Amino acid sequence: MIRVLLAEDQTMVLGALSALLKLEPDIDVVGGVVDGEAAWRELQRLQPDVLVTDIEMPGLTGLELAQRIQRHALPVKVVIVTTFARPGFLRRALDAGVGGYLLKDAPAENLAEALRKVHRGGRAIDPQLAVEAWSEADPLNDRERQVLRLAGEGASAGDIARQLNLSQGTVRNYLSEAIGKLGVTNRIEAYRLARQKGWL
Repeated sequence: MIRVLLAEDQTMVLGALSALLKLEPDIDVVGGVVDGEAAWRELQRLQPDVLVTDIEMPGLTGLELAQRIQRHALPVKVVIVTTFARPGFLRRALDAGVGGYLLKDAPAENLAEALRKVHRGGRAIDPQLAVEAWSEADPLNDRERQVLRLAGEGASAGDIARQLNLSQGTVRNYLSEAIGKLGVTNRIEAYRLARQKGWL
């Protein structure tokens, strides 16, 4: 049996995924959570074979969850199921060791097959997205990404500095670097463009 934990912040989608996978004779859904921090706790408690996660969730995003799993070398495979057909997200997911990346509008039977393939050590990636993912590199480093995300969510330089234990001058430098790399004129445009590309 493939033991699966589901992490999805939309309750209806979580229920639908669970119901769908429970129809499969070789898949056992051992739990379902609605945010990233709960997923992290349940991963350690339940020790599933595969985590199926969305990207945008409260607490930790699916990408941050995958990065944490990779850092702690947990023996769990990760499959992302998302609405975001953004090459930047896929690149970051692959860098974090994700085994599967599927879009929510893919045929339902693709999910069970993807879980089996990833569980066996293979990869299950949306083919069109895979082609696009390598056409444009993400210019931001992790710190620029963190600072830009917080700025785009309305945090001031002072707020960001306190949250990330940086000086305000360092925060302004990171924002300035991100704006320059993205070729825009201000932090709002930088945030919009980076989100659109899947770099945040």
